[in-house]
Amino acid sequence: METVSVARRHGGVQGVYRHGAAETGCDMQFAVFVPPHAAGARLPVLWFLSGLTCTHANVMEKGEYARAAAEQGVIFVAPDTSPRGDGVADDPGYDLGQGAGFYLDATQAPWAPHFRMASYLERELPAVIADNFPADMARQGIMGHSMGGHGALTIALRSPGRFKSVSAFAPIVAPMDCPWGQRAFAAYLGPDRASWRGYDACALIEDGARLDELLVDQGGDDAFLTEQLMPERLEAGCATAGIPLKLRRQPGYDHGYHFVSTFMAEHVAWHAARLTR
Repeated sequence: METVSVARRHGGVQGVYRHGAAETGCDMQFAVFVPPHAAGARLPVLWFLSGLTCTHANVMEKGEYARAAAEQGVIFVAPDTSPRGDGVADDPGYDLGQGAGFYLDATQAPWAPHFRMASYLERELPAVIADNFPADMARQGIMGHSMGGHGALTIALRSPGRFKSVSAFAPIVAPMDCPWGQRAFAAYLGPDRASWRGYDACALIEDGARLDELLVDQGGDDAFLTEQLMPERLEAGCATAGIPLKLRRQPGYDHGYHFVSTFMAEHVAWHAARLTR
């Protein structure tokens, strides 16, 4: 692991790091904030998965998480959204290719060799975090925004027992039935919709996957609310499955980081309460 940059932040250390990832076959960057802590302490870990077109830098620079993470004593990890670099397949559209990994393992050409974000986040990057930071990997939470909200939900649903807390900002909850998801899934996974179900939160819940509880914030003035996000699908699925869901509809907020940053500290505190029990 190579250190790209480090800076003092709210008494802790904000770093950006790079490593050669076996799962994606390319260098991957990620950001980690380590709060102030006593020597030898092991701290809970909170993952944040970002949305379309983003890198680790978007939430690092605009998410306003560091003060809350420092106060709560939580390590905050922000991976990239996809593989990148020369030789990695791409597409002219913002919603496919580099910056749009959709947190899945692609099976179709030309995406399959590098677009293995599910395996990268479920196995490889957690091992890097465990080896290089004062992380208590028995206490992990996960959250994300938009495409990253989709990633947080699906990775948590696919990884029973790993996460003690799960939340999301404006997540894509039913990608099989929205334009963003349909375009990405057809390209990455092929035409067989049965193979898509493992990366669709509503389908995973319908197929028996469960979470202990879930917090979701959704902006009421989000331009993508009706066509792409459809939080009512998640609400209905959780009700049927008996998953306690707190869906907070926030009037006047849109889809961007002004929305995310407004409620970030509340999410960090919500996770910390569950990670420090």
